[in-house]
Amino acid sequence: MRHPIFSLLLSIGLLNHVHVRGDSIREDHIPEDLNGSNFTYPWPVKLYQFTTQHAQTLEMAFMDVAPTSTPNNKTAVLLHGKNFCGPTWNATAIVLTQAGYRVILPEQIGFCKSSKPVHYQFSLQQLAYNTIGLLKALNIGNITLIGHSMGGMLSTRLSLMYPENITELVLVNPIGLEDWKALGVPWQELDITWAIEAASNYTTIRAYEQSTYYVNTWNSSYDIWVNMLNNIYHGSQAKEFTWDQALTTDAVLTQPVVYEFPLLKPKTLLMIGAKDNTAIGKAWSPPDVQAKLGHYNVLGKQVAAMINGSTLIEFPDLGHAPQIEEPDTFHAALMGWLSE
Repeated sequence: MRHPIFSLLLSIGLLNHVHVRGDSIREDHIPEDLNGSNFTYPWPVKLYQFTTQHAQTLEMAFMDVAPTSTPNNKTAVLLHGKNFCGPTWNATAIVLTQAGYRVILPEQIGFCKSSKPVHYQFSLQQLAYNTIGLLKALNIGNITLIGHSMGGMLSTRLSLMYPENITELVLVNPIGLEDWKALGVPWQELDITWAIEAASNYTTIRAYEQSTYYVNTWNSSYDIWVNMLNNIYHGSQAKEFTWDQALTTDAVLTQPVVYEFPLLKPKTLLMIGAKDNTAIGKAWSPPDVQAKLGHYNVLGKQVAAMINGSTLIEFPDLGHAPQIEEPDTFHAALMGWLSE
């Protein structure tokens, strides 16, 4: 039902230029080189097309993977992190489909094969709204929501906004377990962040991932994910992509969720690679601030205690991406919890 204030404003002409959101799903004739990414995906890419923010028509790329065993009538939605895309959930999606789940792998606006608008107000609320819009367009109700890294922070916000849609929540090394700016991270001008993003290449991406994501021996299988990301940084929409990445960095730095963990209502699993040291803004903070940030061996326990009835599973020797670093160990723990 339309809010009465909305109807009043519309009647007096103040909302005449607001574009009513139109949603559609496109499944055919999807190009391989899509919105600056020509990386080959493991399943067909589809597009959720919608209008948003001053009548921009944007498209969210996603994969919709059917169960490969007897369907359990459950849908799992897997949200990627900032330096990840849908395909990085490949192994997890396979395990879930083998267990009977339908799996949806959306890619957020500004990322991967989705639209990269130059003028967009990035917020966790907006991305959560877009994601729920996709699920409504697919006629999907209750979901098992699994988010990694920035996708974990977004999953937290989405669960706070739409608790009625979330049956189970799984947070895998989410960012946002602490308030970086409150701990002393200074705000950085967007043009500086953009310049840093624009300078990214295979060498810088791998060096960062090796120090944070895969803290043990580098495995050559990780190269595919470095190349996937490097492909976008130097693709046909590199300028737009790097600007959106700067906007996203600013959004997650200035929009903490840590104070709201006690408000979460879904059954929640927190999965933590304890050697992770990820912290937004750590790289440009003074040494005394850097020393405070990104201690996931401590943060996991602190946040688990904040979430009512949550379960904490820690991987003491793994980093930011346990589902990639030790997939068998990770999936055994995940599926064990989901089957409880």
